[in-house]
Amino acid sequence: MGTMDIGWRKVLGLRGFLGVLLFVGCTGLPTLEEQQRLVQAENLVLDQITTEAVVNSWGTPPLYHNEFTYFFVMPDFSLIPQSRIATGEAPKGWKAGVHAGEGVYFAYPDHGWLLVFLDERLVYKEKLKAEELQALAKAWSYEARFKTRLDETFKP
Repeated sequence: MGTMDIGWRKVLGLRGFLGVLLFVGCTGLPTLEEQQRLVQAENLVLDQITTEAVVNSWGTPPLYHNEFTYFFVMPDFSLIPQSRIATGEAPKGWKAGVHAGEGVYFAYPDHGWLLVFLDERLVYKEKLKAEELQALAKAWSYEARFKTRLDETFKP
């Protein structure tokens, strides 16, 4: 059998990447009260705010959607839902990382925010006009009409 030749730079790079992931994964969330203060001030810090904090602060979202979503992982480890990028395009600066999971979309036209959560944490935010959020909700409704029971039960 042959041996696998892995350069020391690749090993160090992998160790550094895993260290960053471990650090990010181990950082705790602010308390619910602190999160709610952030939401009320519209200081929507990614990966530091939960769905519970948003609902407690702003109420049940008037426009809601969830679906299995692919996310572009940006160099700063922020996530951009594929649905927010034109079909066939990639976000500016994106290299190669992709993550997938159940994306939960909250749209608050009165605040002008589209919030996307993954694993109960805010991973994407976008300031939009109320009309844009309403159009997005219409698109969600239109897409939902064509889902089959298979779409609803099967998750890769």
